[in-house]
Amino acid sequence: MPALASKTEPGWAERVLAAPDELLIDHAHCEKKAAGTAINLIFRYPQRHFLLEPLSRLAREELVHFEQVVALLARRGVAFGFQKPAPYAGRLREGMRTHEPARLIDTLLCCALIEARSCERFQLLAETAEDPELRDLFGGLRAAEARHRGVYVDLAERLAAAEVVGERLAELAEHEARVLADSPPLPRIHA
Repeated sequence: MPALASKTEPGWAERVLAAPDELLIDHAHCEKKAAGTAINLIFRYPQRHFLLEPLSRLAREELVHFEQVVALLARRGVAFGFQKPAPYAGRLREGMRTHEPARLIDTLLCCALIEARSCERFQLLAETAEDPELRDLFGGLRAAEARHRGVYVDLAERLAAAEVVGERLAELAEHEARVLADSPPLPRIHA
């Protein structure tokens, strides 16, 4: 199965770790959005029974991660609040097809790419962070993101052959690489 079409540029981790509280607020929002996306898919496709249990489990795990990050912010004396999102996810969705079942396949694969990018970046953050609490957080989240990526790809393969899914994932990965390259340099997981 093809991986990401690009690697995060050198120096990214040092740059975003210069604003750790803003990065943590962003990540809390990412976990919240990831849980919401899984739940929204359950609501949008209730007839797709194979989605229900895996996405329900995934949403619960994302909410646990959200709680972990919010608790870390509280320990650091930082209030969780509104943050203008990076344009990454919205721009990534622009590459999705709009007819079914292609729309569902593309949604699942875009989710897989977001999880794969998070996995790559959490590894970089865990290797770079000097703060042991941040290192532990990011290292722990890395494995979950890899697992979530696999869940989304497996679900897409319930809708189309693995070869078809792999080809589409590669196309969307190229789109994701372009989106990321055009993203502003904000202290965000996906910018």
